[in-house]
Amino acid sequence: ALLHDIGKPKTRRFEKDGRVSFHHHEVVGAKMTKSRMTKLKYSNDLIRDVTKLVELHLRFHGYGTGEWTDSAVRRYVRDAGPMLSRLHKLTRSDCTTRNKRKANALWRAYDGLEERIAKLQEQEELDAIRPDLDGNEIMEILGVGPGPQIGRAYKHLLELRLENGPMEHDAAVAALREWWATQS
Repeated sequence: ALLHDIGKPKTRRFEKDGRVSFHHHEVVGAKMTKSRMTKLKYSNDLIRDVTKLVELHLRFHGYGTGEWTDSAVRRYVRDAGPMLSRLHKLTRSDCTTRNKRKANALWRAYDGLEERIAKLQEQEELDAIRPDLDGNEIMEILGVGPGPQIGRAYKHLLELRLENGPMEHDAAVAALREWWATQS
């Protein structure tokens, strides 16, 4: 929480209309956090976790009033990983404003996001989201051994999984073969 806005001073801009902006302060802040924590000799795990929270703390603001697709919610959960509950706390703590109506709207929107996450977690195993085929199945279906093609195929299937949710085995095999046919 102490470091989440560390990038603001470096990104502060005075706009023509008199407002002040801090575009991409979460990205700059994540880099600064990693550097500072490394110099202070924190563990690699703690540096990774805190840096991830700083990087993700603003993503919720793109949620609006619930316009995110299920795939966007899946990506939010995947990107937060085991830090999801801490990201919830940090984001809620950061959603402050003197405007009570706006503050209530932010809280309701975040309640809605947490409800959608819970609903998707009931339907799917969001915490351990994986493609519908594992590496061994991919090698067997494609008739190739271990190598970079298998990694690319795995990433392709993971993106399909994130975008569309779980697939039946036959549909996953068909999608893999269709993708493979486009590879040179």
